[in-house]
Amino acid sequence: MTPTIYSQIKSALLEMLERFPPKGERILVIGCSTSEVVGERIGTASNTEIAEEIFRAILEVKEAFHLHLAFQCCEHLNRALVVERAVQERFNLEEVLAIPRPHAGGALAAYAFSRFKDPCLVSSISADYGMDIGDTLIGMHLRRVVVPVRVQVKNVGKANLVLARTRPPYTGGKRAEYPEEKRVK
Repeated sequence: MTPTIYSQIKSALLEMLERFPPKGERILVIGCSTSEVVGERIGTASNTEIAEEIFRAILEVKEAFHLHLAFQCCEHLNRALVVERAVQERFNLEEVLAIPRPHAGGALAAYAFSRFKDPCLVSSISADYGMDIGDTLIGMHLRRVVVPVRVQVKNVGKANLVLARTRPPYTGGKRAEYPEEKRVK
């Protein structure tokens, strides 16, 4: 039986977050090309049904790990991010004005905007975790030191999947000591 898009998303996120659990308030940024998920070129075949399935899986994992979500829009909206207004206010993020649509923002960002309680767009964010579905290039929205996380799920549908976490930068050189729980092996 072929895994569903829902199960691919949920499995990948659970594997990452169980290995690297969030401590305190953390943000997960998601970039997604539903076109790539269905095997088409990015930006050419936005699919709201796929977006709904992906959103549902992410929302379930978000609830289990108490994460804040940020959905990256496509380049037509300058890669702005859909967040809940409470996140925009809590993290003092710069709001920008637009409403994402499937062909101007992306299907997943548009779907998130329609499902959030009080959505808004922000220009940028420094997220702690990342999920890039279909090579949407979310790196600009992650903290400075990004570590790729390898999980069993390598694709969502036909799209490449890349997961990431961040960590504080090491500082001090070869004589410095680092706490063991923070050291990346």
